[in-house]
Amino acid sequence: MTAMEAGVPAEKGGLRPPSWLLMLAEPRALFEFNSSLLMSPLLMQAPRGDGHPVLALPGFLASDLSMAPMRRYLNGLGYEAHAWNMGRNLGGVYTKRRALRELLTSIYESAGRKVSVVGWSLGGVYARDLALQLPDLVRSVITLGSPFANDIRATNATKLYELVSGEGVDDVPGLRAAIAGDLPVPATSIYSRTDGVVNWRTCLLRPSATAENIEVHLASHLGLGVNPAALWAVADRLAQAEGEFRQFDRSGPFAIAYAAPENAQS
Repeated sequence: MTAMEAGVPAEKGGLRPPSWLLMLAEPRALFEFNSSLLMSPLLMQAPRGDGHPVLALPGFLASDLSMAPMRRYLNGLGYEAHAWNMGRNLGGVYTKRRALRELLTSIYESAGRKVSVVGWSLGGVYARDLALQLPDLVRSVITLGSPFANDIRATNATKLYELVSGEGVDDVPGLRAAIAGDLPVPATSIYSRTDGVVNWRTCLLRPSATAENIEVHLASHLGLGVNPAALWAVADRLAQAEGEFRQFDRSGPFAIAYAAPENAQS
């Protein structure tokens, strides 16, 4: 692994985006998707849901179509999976706040239960922000390859995000710091060191009694939401009873795909 791939700090203490070699390897996401289809009988052996609502938020430039496999999977396990229904995600952590609050409130009021929020990439940043704004409505937050910590400019999509959304990632430093901090609800960050879009160190939350990092070996950024090991981890985390939290058990059928928890900060 090269220094750039490992996220070794660049000059002035910053982090570098993933190497272009990793970026060029992102099309392997198709193999991750096909693997999840082949392993669907095994994936359906994951812990069953209790029927609570789950809001699935897509990544930057993606639409609800990208989250459709995950929503189908979660519905099959007994959850009430919801799309965000806002078209393509063109960015806007600050401008999307009101619409996302209204969406979460609508789901909560309709179901009469707290909502778990699963966000892929930028969608995970939205998810963490929602938990800060409306903690009484959020049951848990799960992020997949989401750059919310450390030097969040260390992605291969930062400039494009700022161009398309019209927002700078540093526009509201206080909000950025809050999203990177501890959440008032259980939180899980799923990430990969072979992410070709986001420097994996920007995905690390501070582990605690209700927060954890789960590293998936060899996963791509574009494939995390359809990677079978990541899907199993999402299902396992959602199956926890409301108000309870236990650290992820890596001894399941995809054990070989997960790094040991002590490796997260190395």
